[in-house]
Amino acid sequence: MRLHYCLAAASSQKGNDHIWITIISIAFRNLCPCGSHSHLPCFLLLFLPRARKDVPTTTYWGAPIIWEGTFDPTLFDEAHKLAQSSVALTVFAVGKYLDVYLRNFLVSAEKHFMPGLPVTYLVFTDQSEEVPALQLGALRDLRVLPVHKRWQDISMMRMKTISDIIQNELRWSHSHVFCFDVDQVFTGRWGSEALGESVAQIHSEYYKTGIFTYDRNPMSRAYLPRGDWYYHAAVFGGSWQKVKELVDFCYAGIMEDKRNNVEAVWHDESHLNKYFYLHRPTRLLSSEYCWSPAHGSAAKDVRVHRLEWAQKFYNVLRT
Repeated sequence: MRLHYCLAAASSQKGNDHIWITIISIAFRNLCPCGSHSHLPCFLLLFLPRARKDVPTTTYWGAPIIWEGTFDPTLFDEAHKLAQSSVALTVFAVGKYLDVYLRNFLVSAEKHFMPGLPVTYLVFTDQSEEVPALQLGALRDLRVLPVHKRWQDISMMRMKTISDIIQNELRWSHSHVFCFDVDQVFTGRWGSEALGESVAQIHSEYYKTGIFTYDRNPMSRAYLPRGDWYYHAAVFGGSWQKVKELVDFCYAGIMEDKRNNVEAVWHDESHLNKYFYLHRPTRLLSSEYCWSPAHGSAAKDVRVHRLEWAQKFYNVLRT
């Protein structure tokens, strides 16, 4: 059996900037006290779910929901450095999406995404020569990977593209993979507290309503008559193993629908919601981690905005 490390106790003495972390080594993964069968270290006991009374902080299946106030960022960063966590960030910038969004996305990611951890940006684009040159920080790398398809095809095929890069490269080099839409801007810390085995983003349009837009067509592989949350495909991630499992599931569903002349109502997002219903995520990100500025500051429970949707110009972008 593989050795599994469970982060069982941690405390921070901020007065002298000293971080004390005790790691208990458990020889058999299935003895982890949090019940994890993960390939990754377990940081479940670092969460402080009782610190927020105004929002749900734990799902009924035991997964934490990450909100401001429910974690100590210093503890998480130090723990992930000890665990030697590394992150591959995938983003697709095709056609005019590159000109309009990519620079702001990357510059803001350099400021806010996974501070202190090794990060590789993987930019998939049909205009490699137009990718902006950036001064990257320590432990940061940017790779440009060519794709030669229309935005409509990329919307359908990105799951296969992500699966291929994980299979061929990332599984050897990175512990975690996170996938983002390019038409977003980081506006606050988006850090290691988000790292987990299987990570889903609660959609900010639906996090309070309980009215979810699942695919209701029984002919589609994405058909979902009920669910727990509605998840946003603009952000998802986790261990490379779980991300590959997710994107393979979505790609298989998309291709079967295509053979049957069916298209899910929200395309790959509908298939993603079906996957997370059948294989519930181990960590949920609150709306702080992907927020629509259209909501303004009316939502008092969303204390910080870590990533915001950029303004959409669909009439220009999709021509």
